[in-house]
Amino acid sequence: MELYWFNHAPWFLLVLNLLLAMTVVFLERRDIGVTWAWLMVLFFLPIIGFILYLFFGQNLSRVKRYQFREQEKILLPGISVQRQQLLDEKLEFNDPRTARYRELLHMNMVGDFSLYTQDNDVIVYSDGKEKFDALLADIDRAQKYIHVQYYIWQNDNLGRRLIDALTEKAKQGLEVRVLYDAWGSKKVNRRFLQKFREAGGIAAPFFPSRIPFINFKMNYRNHRKLVIIDGSCGYIGGFNVGDEYLGEVKKFGYWRDTHLRIEGTALIQMHAIFLHDWSLSVKQKLPENLFLSVTRPFTGKVGAQIISSGPDQSRETIKLAYIKMMDEARDCIMIQTPYFIPDESMMTALKMAILSGVEVHLMIPKVPDHKMVYWASYSYLGELLDLGVNCYLYKKGFLHAKTMVVDGRLASVGTANMDIRSYKLNFEVNAIVYDSQKAGELEALFRKDMEDSEILTLEQYKLRPLLRKLLESFTRLFSPIL
Repeated sequence: MELYWFNHAPWFLLVLNLLLAMTVVFLERRDIGVTWAWLMVLFFLPIIGFILYLFFGQNLSRVKRYQFREQEKILLPGISVQRQQLLDEKLEFNDPRTARYRELLHMNMVGDFSLYTQDNDVIVYSDGKEKFDALLADIDRAQKYIHVQYYIWQNDNLGRRLIDALTEKAKQGLEVRVLYDAWGSKKVNRRFLQKFREAGGIAAPFFPSRIPFINFKMNYRNHRKLVIIDGSCGYIGGFNVGDEYLGEVKKFGYWRDTHLRIEGTALIQMHAIFLHDWSLSVKQKLPENLFLSVTRPFTGKVGAQIISSGPDQSRETIKLAYIKMMDEARDCIMIQTPYFIPDESMMTALKMAILSGVEVHLMIPKVPDHKMVYWASYSYLGELLDLGVNCYLYKKGFLHAKTMVVDGRLASVGTANMDIRSYKLNFEVNAIVYDSQKAGELEALFRKDMEDSEILTLEQYKLRPLLRKLLESFTRLFSPIL
């Protein structure tokens, strides 16, 4: 039965399937796990698999226009100077304990052209209502420009409230740009944006469909969430725009996420990433002076690097940062992620940390929003539970935070999940925070969330029903392309 299609499919489909398989193996030069996943899809679904590959299988790193980004050119001179100071051990740190992370700083400077800034004030938000109240207040105070980027923008109460606030600022003559992902924000249409555009606001979708209902880049999603206002303050983190992020959608209940409000020269990098994505969407080069639009001196003390990754880069920058952070741990690693689908390198890093005596705490949602991804996530937990990982299932609502805290001194907050999609397929952005006070604040949030979680033990894990185990094993085979 399994060879039925070989005997009945038209010969040209067999040839096409074979040519596509050869392309995946010999020309794309993919990760071996991704290669095998696509070969399985092509073998078991020879016609449907070909269609799926057209939509989900393109390799953007082969497209030359993504090879070098404008902000890299602009920030490169300052990074070169800072890198040399770091190598000569002449770079002074506000928090002396940051000096131990020289290698991580250097890796992000070289790998992602990321400046290290130490004049930042950072506010941590873990509740959607507090975050959006603060954002709307900052929008109301804006005087020059507002640049907004979200993966998901719903056409609901919060979505309309935010676009109305931006429309009002556009009417006042401010430069207001809105960038949204075409796949994640399907409910954003001409009618939704009409008044905003009539007021002078500019909106653009990222990787829009050129043919109705067909988008060959739908697998490459701009998952970033960035807001930059007047070069004075900005936002970065996990919250999208929608009522569910305020905990007002019954399906999800309370929404637990993490977001940062930043005042400081870290905004330069955040703004450069936004403008890079904007230029890809509107297909026009922007004036270089826009990239350096910080309007006032800052007096904060928090050290930070803004790092980004995506299919436009040859290096998986955020994944490498995660691994390096784990390598730096001496006492404790705390990870929160809604989707846990690590690749082999990430699993190896976690195992090494546990075996080295580092306490590893991993928190995922108890109730999933995507069943297949959740089943695949569970398939990885057994290996870590067997080594002694502390696994928590968050049950108060839905956990969407993407955070890592190391030794209460170093932290990452951003958009990248602990999964292969975030490493390879999505456009992501994270803030690495080098500050004991802020890292301690994030650690305290984790420990508070432990009170709203239940512990998953190895014994409980082994008692999973047979059907569940089979589903987990099956979905794990496709984890590189989920």
